[in-house]
Amino acid sequence: MNAKTREEALASLTPEQYRVTQQNGTERPFSGEYDHHFEPGIYVDVVSGEPLFASSAKYNSGCGWPAFTAPIVAGNVRELRDVSHGMIRTEVRSAQGDSHLGHVFNDGPSDRGGLRYCINSAALRFVPRDRMQAEGYGDYLDQVEDAQ
Repeated sequence: MNAKTREEALASLTPEQYRVTQQNGTERPFSGEYDHHFEPGIYVDVVSGEPLFASSAKYNSGCGWPAFTAPIVAGNVRELRDVSHGMIRTEVRSAQGDSHLGHVFNDGPSDRGGLRYCINSAALRFVPRDRMQAEGYGDYLDQVEDAQ
């Protein structure tokens, strides 16, 4: 999928992508390019390229960041206790790239598991359905057919 070394990948990030993924930053609400993006495809880690979320798991939560009900592969995300900013939250990081992605909350759609993965657009790269096979993500095509 992504043959870049970690150093090359980090060097290619925009300042905002670096701040979010490497310094645990957060985009301003409603400012990310994927907040209202609902095209069929998958969202991958901007650093490592590992598949993180499918468009079929995306929904409009109104929170100001892209929201998903579940990761595309559970093992591709790690959940860590986050006590920063005077709150207790669950941070979401990519397993392979160790990128800060956002946080997960228990206020998602109850009919879809009840979780809301609140993810920064700057941590993601979108791969449209028609490019997934060519970019090495063909194994996940069945997860984007029912994009909402």
